[in-house]
Amino acid sequence: MSNCIFCKIIAGEIPSSKVYEDDAVYAFRDINPMAPVHILIVPKVHVASANDVTAENAASVARIFEAIPKIAASEGLVNGYRVITNCGEDGCQSVKHLHFHLLGGKKLPESMA
Repeated sequence: MSNCIFCKIIAGEIPSSKVYEDDAVYAFRDINPMAPVHILIVPKVHVASANDVTAENAASVARIFEAIPKIAASEGLVNGYRVITNCGEDGCQSVKHLHFHLLGGKKLPESMA
């Protein structure tokens, strides 16, 4: 999508702190980290949200979950981490491009409220 900030980051039109890239996945540091390690992991193909995962694009999402342990290991997250995706307005999805937050580097709170 031409106006999607994550599509522009993937295309190199907007700079990012890339931590991982392959032919299907792009990962970069969040500019407003909520933990010592806060990385956004996105499919290179534009998928608006978790609600828009289909049989045609599910392989791209699966590739993200193959990349997550590699990224976590490269960041030294040996004691665990959290993976979160937000979906829709009530889920606080701020960018309409499916993305997963990889959070770690400290003991994370159990409560999300």
